[in-house]
Amino acid sequence: MLRSLVRILPLLIVAACGGGAPQGQGGPGGAGGAFPPMDVAVLTLAPKPIPQTSEYVATIRSLRSTTVQSQVEGIVRRIYVKAGDRVEAGQPLLQVDPDKQQATLTAVESQRAAREADVALAQQQLARARTLFEAGAVSRSELEQAEASAKTTQAQLDAVASQIREARVQLDYYRLTAPAAGIAGEITIREGDRVTPSTAITTIDQPQGLEAYINVPLERAALLRPGLEVELIASDGAVIASDPVTFVAPRADDATQSVLVKVTLGRMPPSIRVMQYLRARIIWSNEPRLTVPVVAISRISGQYFVFVAEQGPQGTVARQKPVTVAEVIGDDYVIMYGLKAGDRVIVSNLQKLGDGAPVKAS
Repeated sequence: MLRSLVRILPLLIVAACGGGAPQGQGGPGGAGGAFPPMDVAVLTLAPKPIPQTSEYVATIRSLRSTTVQSQVEGIVRRIYVKAGDRVEAGQPLLQVDPDKQQATLTAVESQRAAREADVALAQQQLARARTLFEAGAVSRSELEQAEASAKTTQAQLDAVASQIREARVQLDYYRLTAPAAGIAGEITIREGDRVTPSTAITTIDQPQGLEAYINVPLERAALLRPGLEVELIASDGAVIASDPVTFVAPRADDATQSVLVKVTLGRMPPSIRVMQYLRARIIWSNEPRLTVPVVAISRISGQYFVFVAEQGPQGTVARQKPVTVAEVIGDDYVIMYGLKAGDRVIVSNLQKLGDGAPVKAS
């Protein structure tokens, strides 16, 4: 028994020490102990202009807006247009009952025939008086009376003619027409309503001259200046107009504690209406800044990180770097601190990476 243990013991010692086992694959330092580099996509950072903006609410107003008011008093018999219609200069808008004025015009016109007869008679008498005066049959006083009578009747005829013209002009006021071409606004009266010269009927706005009115809070007032670019944004987010600031109010509005900014607009889509509200984006500056895609940013305990591909002694490796980000522009974060131009940011396979992991950039 003892002799058997003596023979077996050296074999057990050799086996325990790995004696005779070849240093092959899977051993320390062997090829099987290293991980192959991971394929990743990288983005080389370069600064690009990033607009610094603020959004407010703009009200669209017309540079050429005309308020239509009645010049006479009466009952509205007919309205020819509706709100939003495009009208031409001189196009009828509504009809006020003209019967009373028409009767006045008829009465004045009836006086004209009598005055014309008086003028004709006075001219005949004047011609006869001149003939008799030349023959010595009447005195100069009688001739002068005939001349005065002719002038008086002519003046009376002229006065009646003036009354007729005035009555006709007044009759034209009973049909309101558009003072200029444009778009009819809200019509505040209905057929059967009574209007007076103080009644505002509607407005006519010319779409060729529009302005955007923007109230900017006082804390931004120091940055305001003519020439700042302003973008108007539709409900779907599309930019429908881009024009510079043309006016900055020298005084603040004491009620809203804001500064009025005006932007004269160029061509606008037909869908834009006067007094419509739109989003307005004021572009304060376009300074070059670095941006990184949102998908390349990870957040751990409130801190933002990115992986950067760096060249090391043993090849390219991923290095995790903390960064400070600003606002999101489109699909990118604006980087404030932590990166510089030329850094190669990894934008794929982030969930499989660790700090110092070998990578193969593509």
